[in-house]
Amino acid sequence: MLISYGIKRMNQPVDKLFIIKIGGNIMDDEEKLPSFLKDFVRIKEKKILVHGGGKIATQIGEKLGIKANYVNGRRITDEKTIDLVTMVYGGLTNKKMVAKLQALNCNAIGVTGADANLIPAKKRPVKDIDYGFVGDIDKEKLASGNVRDHWQLLLNNGLVPVVASLTHDGKGQILNTNADTIASVLAVLLSEDYYVRLVYCFEKKGVLQNVNDEKSVMHLINKTIYKNLLEDHSVAEGILPKLENAFAAIDQGVKEVIIGHADDLVQNLTAEVRGTLIK
Repeated sequence: MLISYGIKRMNQPVDKLFIIKIGGNIMDDEEKLPSFLKDFVRIKEKKILVHGGGKIATQIGEKLGIKANYVNGRRITDEKTIDLVTMVYGGLTNKKMVAKLQALNCNAIGVTGADANLIPAKKRPVKDIDYGFVGDIDKEKLASGNVRDHWQLLLNNGLVPVVASLTHDGKGQILNTNADTIASVLAVLLSEDYYVRLVYCFEKKGVLQNVNDEKSVMHLINKTIYKNLLEDHSVAEGILPKLENAFAAIDQGVKEVIIGHADDLVQNLTAEVRGTLIK
């Protein structure tokens, strides 16, 4: 089943920008990643690719004697781990993808939030859990100064930013930051200049009504449906952060968010969405 939709906007930016977040399961798959990148290159409009680290950081960490520690599904980023993810996310993973995109004649440039102060953040305060060197994006600093100008500088000069999920605190400290959140916040920031479509690509067709039925895709979710899903606890926990970030973006001016399978990227960029449309 496909869903067709159209949105009319008055006095809004007409230049399109696609912000695509790729999930770890796609990044870790040596067969699926090249196919996804070929589809990404087919996007002719301005675009940004946001990624985390997949399982590679954990695998390399084990070889280095750095054990991954998770609480409530979130990585505790201690001093050794922040060095590890900086090397893997900002180096190995990011530059491999940039090189693959360059081979496809896509003029990609790999960045983190520290480069050109693209994503300022604050270290997450310690409450019940100390997450270590984890960053929460500083939205005030992001919206002020010349951060938007730096993004425009990249996009208006034909460069395709490939963003690793690392930010910085402005005091010399790199911070580990959720890639879904980065994609959402960038979509909000740049929606003042572009007609933004935010797309979360992962290994499912979309938000499933029944987690055991791959065909039970919910093709449209609005705020009322979202509220009911939360009350009924009928959505898999793994998809909740994506929904939270999707509605955070919608609430702040982003008009379209898609959650869908990486294989459906091209289709989900048309008016016939195979995944889940958030509006």
